[in-house]
Amino acid sequence: MTKRNTVHATFVIERDYAHAPSKVFDAFANPQSKVKWFGGPDEWEKSNHKLDFRIGGKESVSGGPPGGTVHAYNAAYWDIVPNERIVTSYQMHLDKQRISVSLATMEFKANGAGTTFVLTEQGAFLDGYDDAGGREHGTRELLNNLETFLKA
Repeated sequence: MTKRNTVHATFVIERDYAHAPSKVFDAFANPQSKVKWFGGPDEWEKSNHKLDFRIGGKESVSGGPPGGTVHAYNAAYWDIVPNERIVTSYQMHLDKQRISVSLATMEFKANGAGTTFVLTEQGAFLDGYDDAGGREHGTRELLNNLETFLKA
């Protein structure tokens, strides 16, 4: 039997991007853009990315190493202020095991000609499958992907 426990944690990541808030925001809002930077490593098998970007909308994507554990992301959009803020809640699964539930707030602040992006995540990490350090590391990797996408 799995030992049940819950660890709560919050982390904040701040990044400066040399692009206007509208361009950075669009990378989250536009399904054709987001699919290019949001997901696992290139060598992973991936499911279809689904994005219904509106308040009350949903997003999902899954993938994993060939023949390995499937990592699944399922989100709901609770607040959207164009070019300023996105608030989502999401759950992560490894195969059928829920490993976390999080609230994520993304803020897009004009900084000269660029954007200061601030992501605050508050998570409940479940049963020892995940932790805030691992999630923060993975989120930083995704934001590196975003930066590469924005520069293209």
